[in-house]
Amino acid sequence: MASVRLALAQTNPVVGDIAGNLDAIFTLVKLSAAEKADIVLFGEMALSGYPIEDLAQRPAFLQQCEQAVQDFAQRLLDAGLGGVCVVLGHPASAPAEIQNGWAIAQNCASILLDGEVIGKYAKYHLPNYSVFDEYRIFVPGNESLNFTVNGINFAVLICEDIWQSGGPVGGLKDSDTDFALVLNGSPFERGKYQTRVDLVRQLATDAGCGVAYVNLVGGQDDLVFDGASIVADSNGVLVLECESFSESRAIVEIQGPDKVSASPELPVKQSDPNGEVWNALVLGLRDYVLKNGFPSVILGLSGGIDSAVCAAIAVDAIGSERVFGVSLPSKYSSDHSKGDAFDLAERLGLNIRTEAIADMVAVTENQLGLTGVSAENLQARVRGLILMALSNAEGHLTLTTGNKTELAVGYSTIYGDSVGGYAPIKDVPKMLVWELARWRNMQAIRDGKRPPIPENSIQKPPSAELRPDQVDQDSLPEYELLDRILAAYIDERLGRDEIIAQGIDSEVVDRILSLVDRAEWKRRQGAIGPKISGMAFGRDRRMPITNRFIQR
Repeated sequence: MASVRLALAQTNPVVGDIAGNLDAIFTLVKLSAAEKADIVLFGEMALSGYPIEDLAQRPAFLQQCEQAVQDFAQRLLDAGLGGVCVVLGHPASAPAEIQNGWAIAQNCASILLDGEVIGKYAKYHLPNYSVFDEYRIFVPGNESLNFTVNGINFAVLICEDIWQSGGPVGGLKDSDTDFALVLNGSPFERGKYQTRVDLVRQLATDAGCGVAYVNLVGGQDDLVFDGASIVADSNGVLVLECESFSESRAIVEIQGPDKVSASPELPVKQSDPNGEVWNALVLGLRDYVLKNGFPSVILGLSGGIDSAVCAAIAVDAIGSERVFGVSLPSKYSSDHSKGDAFDLAERLGLNIRTEAIADMVAVTENQLGLTGVSAENLQARVRGLILMALSNAEGHLTLTTGNKTELAVGYSTIYGDSVGGYAPIKDVPKMLVWELARWRNMQAIRDGKRPPIPENSIQKPPSAELRPDQVDQDSLPEYELLDRILAAYIDERLGRDEIIAQGIDSEVVDRILSLVDRAEWKRRQGAIGPKISGMAFGRDRRMPITNRFIQR
């Protein structure tokens, strides 16, 4: 019986590193060929990295990508790998008749065989500031790319194709396709994996064909691609689930739409929502540091939960020897806060030093005659000044430790505790920060290790410690209620009256919504951080700073 061995190659490309990405791709083709693979399928834009943002408007970049595809086909042939069919995602220049001043780039999947590009499926997009925009057009006669290997018929789709009806997906239902190959660059979001699985299963059963869905993996600025590539047969049964958050390669044996087996079989994933978020944050930070060439990171350690979680993420990402913590006590800092910071550093094995701020604050405070909030903010800004000075002097990337809840309501000092080049928990609400801390400690206990985050940092009331006996709840509602309001307003896009209808006090709702709206100018200047939700600040939600609209 005719069969095809299909290799799924889940890669972590670096945007713009065409040569480096192709070297990694070549290695995977060679390994797959040694295991008798007939086809090797890569993710969306695996050649160039993704998203390419305004590189899509650079003709020279697009031309280099196109030439690289041609050259790579010849490279495979010269290495004796020409007989392996390689399906490769890459950008290219759109034809002149399509460009018309706006659609310069096309999102492509090319088939390489015997030293040539034997087919190319192209989608034409209007690039926006992030990933390719939802708007696209399908050129007649280019709705899909079909080819046959060993008597089995394949169709090629790209990413959002499976998220919409009609177009290539609609065409599959009336075709003789045995297997759909789907190239993806789908960023991680909480709960998104199951949505992907459901879409793949639906496509398989609706079209009566098997589906191989290959996703990218790795961090790219504020996006994290989680891999988790999957294969389903025509009955919608999952045959293969690849690893999440790491590069991976797996092979399936295809004898027909409903006759697919994995080699070797991989265990079905166990649901661990907090573990997925933790791994996304770790991978996002690791790749931002490594891909941008930073030798180390530095962050303020207050003894509180946010800096503790950020430090633990950093150690998991790049190792304790590359993480530098700074205790920055003021005259209001409690002994337990300073002690908790050093306890954390000992547990994680990271570097720590103390740089007291009282004398520096006093000089400026006295010279400018500052009191009240301006004096409180000065303390945060002196801390930021010290961290950035050490960053400049020693080459560290400064991490800012604010969470999504604080960013939402503007509960931070701009140019103070908000300084830094990367924000590991920027998209993590406060309640989830605590959940992640407990999860990470439980993982350590399970592995027979000491919990990395001090219990006191988890249990004590959060405080900025900018005045005597200060706690966050002096000026904010309890975090459970606050996160509930913010989720409704930001993530669900509900209006004031709809939130109040959930039984929440109208004065509280009005105050919190006002804080959110007024803090946009702060958020616009903040550091990037890994996106884990469907409504991340800066990536998904970007409101006008000057704005008088009130949603009722």
